[in-house]
Amino acid sequence: MSGLIVSLSAVVLIAVAISARSARIEKPDLTPDQLRETSTHIVVGAVKQIWSREESAGGWDFTHYVAEIAVERCEKGDGLQPTQLVYARYWRKRWNGGGAPPADTNGHRGIPKSAERIRVYLARDAYDGFGSTKDHGFNVIGANGFAKP
Repeated sequence: MSGLIVSLSAVVLIAVAISARSARIEKPDLTPDQLRETSTHIVVGAVKQIWSREESAGGWDFTHYVAEIAVERCEKGDGLQPTQLVYARYWRKRWNGGGAPPADTNGHRGIPKSAERIRVYLARDAYDGFGSTKDHGFNVIGANGFAKP
């Protein structure tokens, strides 16, 4: 009986080790309160156009996006008015380096489609959940900065 327990324990340990090696560490979603607190601007509007650019580096394929959003209302932040256009930056990445991908995030989730009506949590010259920029552009907050209005 003890031989069976040792064998089963070994199988479980091997399974755990294999799954841990291939496990991905994804950036957790921010709560609505965290999104609101982190953002400098919150906008509800319709996506008019989406542009993308692709590049590869360090075993990753990156897609960088810019969404043109027609503002219906601004729920937080100054300077954005109804009917004005705002340009929001966001990104995704996919591992192509062979083998198990390193522990890292894949970028933004729930990304919008053209003509979709969205609420977007933005950072301007501030921390966006991944890093900070000071170029006066708008970055989508965290991995889940897009929401249904």
